[in-house]
Formats: sequence, C-alpha cells, structure tokens
Amino acid sequence: MRSGNYIKQPSGYSAFVPAPLPPDPPVAMGAELTKLLSRADHALGRLDGIGAVLPNPDLFVAMYVRQEAVLSSQIEGTQSTLEDVLQFEVDDKTNDLPRDVEEVVNYVGAMNYGLRRLDTLPLSLRLIREIHGKLMEGVRGQNRTPGEFRKTQNWIGPAGADLNSATFVPPPVPDMKDALDKFEKFLHDESLPVLIHTGLAHAQFETIHPFLDGNGRVVGAHLKT
Repeated sequence: MRSGNYIKQPSGYSAFVPAPLPPDPPVAMGAELTKLLSRADHALGRLDGIGAVLPNPDLFVAMYVRQEAVLSSQIEGTQSTLEDVLQFEVDDKTNDLPRDVEEVVNYVGAMNYGLRRLDTLPLSLRLIREIHGKLMEGVRGQNRTPGEFRKTQNWIGPAGADLNSATFVPPPVPDMKDALDKFEKFLHDESLPVLIHTGLAHAQFETIHPFLDGNGRVVGAHLKT
C-alpha cells in the first residue's frame, strides 16, 4: 500500500510499518485540495492580522494554547474544561476539579517548553523526547518511560485485547527506529505546503506510535511548536 504495509511477525501477529514520507507517488494537488488549502491559508492570514492589532497578543496566544490543550487532551479521554484549567492555575489546591486537569496543565507546559526550546534546539527527535518527558511528569503514564522511545511492542485496542486481537499494532522496535529516523528527516523537508506537511507528519507520528503512552498528547504539543 502507498501508506505502508502489514508485516507478519515471527510470533504470529501483524504490525503496520508505514512507508516513509513524502508520499510516493507525490500528493496530487488537484482542484479540490488546492481550494481547501487556499481557504486554510486565508484563515490563518486573517488570524495573523488580528493578532497584529491586539493590544497584547501574548494574552490571546496564551488562551489559545490552553484551549488547544483541552481539546487535544479530550481526544485521549480527559474530562477537564478550559475553566478547570484556569481555576487550577489560580489555585491548584482546589479539590472539586477533575483529577485529569493536571494532564491538560502539563500539556500547556510541554507546549510552552517546546516553543522556548526551539531557540536552542532544532525540531528533532530529541526535542520530541524532551516534550514527552515534560508532558508525562506526575500524571497518567508517568511510570511508562517518559521521555524515552519504547523498547517493546505496543498496540491499540479495547480493554483485554492482545497483539493478535488489537485494533492496530504499530511497527516493531527495529522498524520503529528506522521510521523515526526517516520521520526526523521529513520534518525538515520543504517540498510540500506547510499545512499538508504538518498533517502528514501528524499522521505519520501517530502511526509509528513510538511511546508507550501519551503519543496523541505529545504529537499535538510537538507539532504546534
């Protein structure tokens, strides 16, 4: 397949190994995709223009980061709202907030850390590992090697699923390392429009699934830096 292949492993299960990016054959920039890309670029231009006339654009950005953290974290099952996050930041001793609010606060911290770190470190696997370490401090998944790529096979599926009944099995560790190396090179590829490049990178990272936990949260924090 263009996106990759299922490879049967010696123990019997099949794991998906993604094809490297950029896609081969290349992305077909047809009329519909070009139209959608133009609309997206226009919307981003309007947002940038609004930011330029705000008295304090940093306040706007700070709230955007928090709202994005809430939405991205909810994909992984958190229940916290933007109001919960703001309340926690005012008084972290509040007892009636959802327990998972700390995950969202960590997401905000990880994203801001990544933005600051770009001043001294290029977009890289090392930066991704550092962001993951910040993201997992003291929250769900903190005991699953924060800041380190997995050394064992993982899988996605309902409770009780094993490798043979999983919904999706990412590449085995040796293939994962090779895929990550090619992924890092793709991060600096400039052959595609930025939005398409970002979307492909997001999907590729999720497919590689290199961490034991927090892959969905870290890809959001990483790509938005």
